Amino acid sequence: MTVTPVPTADLVDRYGTALRVCDRQFRQFGADRSFAGPVRTVACHEDNGLLRDLLRTPGEGHVLVVDGGGSLRTALVGDLIAGAAQDNGWAGLVIDGAVRDSAALAGLRLGIMALGTVPRKSAKDAAGAVDVPVTIGGLTFRPGDVLHADDDGIVLLPESAVTDR
Repeated sequence: MTVTPVPTADLVDRYGTALRVCDRQFRQFGADRSFAGPVRTVACHEDNGLLRDLLRTPGEGHVLVVDGGGSLRTALVGDLIAGAAQDNGWAGLVIDGAVRDSAALAGLRLGIMALGTVPRKSAKDAAGAVDVPVTIGGLTFRPGDVLHADDDGIVLLPESAVTDR
């Protein structure tokens, strides 16, 4: 499912308090600084095995929201995993944690938002869960939510806007 990105400020103007806004401040790392799509989720802590495997499958325009517990100790995504996401049609990645290979990430046609960078690799044990509700920045992300992200932040459309389509 392809979703055309809409500026998040315009969505706030349109939906007001019905729009769900993430309070966490993320940094941009990918070449696509505005992206949108239905949400898939991964909950993991300093272990990127699950998200690596998921991003090797067809993304079909989805955005993967990763609850890494805000850890900046290890990177959950680097250039190889993000490259797989780009090649498999994912619209973007939102990582409540760190990335690495930031110079290479900047050249990928993919939305990538994370808290920061660290060169240390994460574990590869595939610990965690896929497609479970995750809460980041006061906002709960559920599989199927429609996410829009840009330099101003991350929002989820109100459920009424999604069902009216």
